[in-house]
Amino acid sequence: MKKQKMGGFGFYMFVLILIGCVWYFVSTMGNDKIEYNYSDFLEDLEDGNVEKVIINQNEKVPTGSLKVTLEGESETLTVYISDVNVAIEAMMVAEFTNYKLMDVEGESIFLTVILPVGISIVTILIIFVMLSGQSSGGNGAKMMNFGKSRAKLMADNGRKMTFKDVAGLSEEKEELEEIVDFLRNPKKYIEVGARIPKGVILEGPPGTGKTLLAKAIAGEAEVPFFTISGSDFVEMFVGVGASRVRDLFEEAKKNAPSIIFIDEIDAVARRRGTGMGGGHDEREQTLNQMLVEMDGFGVNEGIIVMAATNRVDILDPAILRPGRFDRRIHVSRPDMKGRREILDVHAKNKPLGDDVDLDNVAQTTAGFTGADLENLLNEAAIYAAKKDRKYIIQEDINRSFVKVGIGTEKKSRVISDKEKKITAYHEAGHAILFHVLPDVGPVHTISVIPTGNGAAGYTMPLPEKDEMFNTKGKILQSIMVSLGGRIAEELIFDDVTTGASQDIKQVTSYAKSMITKFGMSDNLGLICYGDEDEEVFIGRDLAHARGYADSTAAKIDEEVKKVVDECYTKAKDIINENIEVLHSCANLLIEKEKITQSEFEALFDSEEKDN
Repeated sequence: MKKQKMGGFGFYMFVLILIGCVWYFVSTMGNDKIEYNYSDFLEDLEDGNVEKVIINQNEKVPTGSLKVTLEGESETLTVYISDVNVAIEAMMVAEFTNYKLMDVEGESIFLTVILPVGISIVTILIIFVMLSGQSSGGNGAKMMNFGKSRAKLMADNGRKMTFKDVAGLSEEKEELEEIVDFLRNPKKYIEVGARIPKGVILEGPPGTGKTLLAKAIAGEAEVPFFTISGSDFVEMFVGVGASRVRDLFEEAKKNAPSIIFIDEIDAVARRRGTGMGGGHDEREQTLNQMLVEMDGFGVNEGIIVMAATNRVDILDPAILRPGRFDRRIHVSRPDMKGRREILDVHAKNKPLGDDVDLDNVAQTTAGFTGADLENLLNEAAIYAAKKDRKYIIQEDINRSFVKVGIGTEKKSRVISDKEKKITAYHEAGHAILFHVLPDVGPVHTISVIPTGNGAAGYTMPLPEKDEMFNTKGKILQSIMVSLGGRIAEELIFDDVTTGASQDIKQVTSYAKSMITKFGMSDNLGLICYGDEDEEVFIGRDLAHARGYADSTAAKIDEEVKKVVDECYTKAKDIINENIEVLHSCANLLIEKEKITQSEFEALFDSEEKDN
C-alpha cells in the first residue's frame, strides 16, 4: 500500500514538472536576450562591420526586427525597430546591399491556439484521473458521490453471530427475538392485526453489549442488514447528510424486508434548536430527513430501524415517539448471574488453571460491563503468556483486576520510608471503616504500592451483592470511609497531606448529591436543586442557570458541611476505638506492602482475643 501511494505521488510530481517546463518554454520562446540596439547597428553599418542583415516584418507593418550578423561573428543579433523602411533607407545610404527582406510574419497557430488548448485538455485529464483514483479507494470517498449512503450491507461470510453468542442479556434478547420472529413469520402477526415496531433503540452505559445485540440480530434475522454510524451522515457540505439518509432508505426499500442499524445515533439525532447553527444546521437537516423517512408521508413497509446510544437523554423527542422508535430497550450492567455467563463466554477459548474460581470473579466485579469482563480475562491471559505459562491462574486474574480497576502497580517506584508510613496509616484508616461499617465492606485487598493513576496506595472493597440503589445510610457510610484516610493521618502524625484530595472531592460529591438531588435533607425538603439535564448544549458553563435563590444556595452549603462534619466525627470515633488495629495494619503494610482480606481480618480477631 505504501509503495502504491509513493508511486502515485511520483507520477503527479512528474506531470507537474512537465507542465512547468512546457509553460517556461512557451513563455520564453522568441524572447531573445537583447544586448544590441538600433544605434549600435547604425554605427556598425557606417564602419562596415555588418556582414548580413535579414529583415522580418510583423503583421502590422512597418514594425519588425533585424537579424544582424557582424563580420567575423557567428552569433546573430536581433534589433527590434518601429519602421523597417527607415532601416532599409539607412542601408541604401551606406551602400549596403547584403540584406534580405522576409515576408510578413503572421501569428503561429500552434503557439496561439493548439498548444494552450492541448495543455488545458491534458491538465483536465490529469485532475480527472487523480479524482478517479481517490474514488476507487479509501472507503468509497467519491468526489461525485457525496450524497450516497455509506451504509454497509452485512454479508453472509460463514461466521454469523447469533443470540447464543450473547450472554447476560436474557430479557433484552427476548424483546429482540420478537422482531426476528416477525421478519421470519410475518403472517401470524398480520392475521391478528399486529404491527411490528418500526424502530428499536438500544440504550445503556458504554460496553454493555448494544452493538453486540445488533450483530446477533444480523445473524438471526436472515434478511439484508445495513449498518452505519451516526457520524457518517454529517459532512461539511450542507445537504449531504439528508441526501445520504434518503439514499439509505431507498436501498433498504429495494431489499425489503430489511433492517437498518445506526450506531451512536446521538451524533446526528440530538435535540433540535440547541446548537450554534440554528435551524439551518447541517445536523438538523439530516435529522429532519430521518424523521420524515421513518414516519412521514412515505411508506416504509418491511423496514425496521435499530439504533444504539448511551446518551438517550439528549436525543430529539420527535425521534423517540411511537411510530418512529416504538421500543426503547435498556441494556443495563449485568448482575452477578449475567457476569458469570459472560465470563463463561470469554473464557471458552482460554485454558484456566484448577485454582480459578469464576464465581468469585463474578462476585468481585460488581459494576463491570461485558466489555470490562472481556478486558479483565484478556489482561489475565496476557500476563500468563508473559510468564511463559500455558494456562491462566487465579493470581493472573487478581493482578489484572487491580490493573483494570485501579491501575498498574509501579513496584519499581522508589518512595521514602516516611511516605510509605503515611500511606500505610492512610489506607489502614480506610480499611478499618470498610470492615466495621455494615453496608460498604468487606475489604478485599490493601496495598501501599503506587499505581498507574498516581495513587500512593489503594484499599479495594469486596461487594457481597449487587444493589440497584443506594440508601441514605450507605451513602453516609461511604462518606465516612472516604474520610478514614485523612482522619488516620491527623491522629498519628498530627498533620495532613495532599494524598486525601481525591477522597475529599468524592466526599463533597456524595454530600451534594444527597442534598440537591436525592432529597435527603430535613431542612431543604424533597426538592431537587441539582437537575442539570435540561441545560442547553452550547456549554454547561456558558449558559448555566441556577434554578434557586442565593439564600437557598447558602442553605445547601450549610447542609453539605453539616453532613460531612457529622460523618467526620463518627468516623474519627470508630478509628479511635480501633487504634491498635490501625497500628497493627500499618506495620503489616510497611512490612509486606500488600495484605489480603484474611490477613486483615486476622488483625481484628487477634485484637478481640487480647481484650
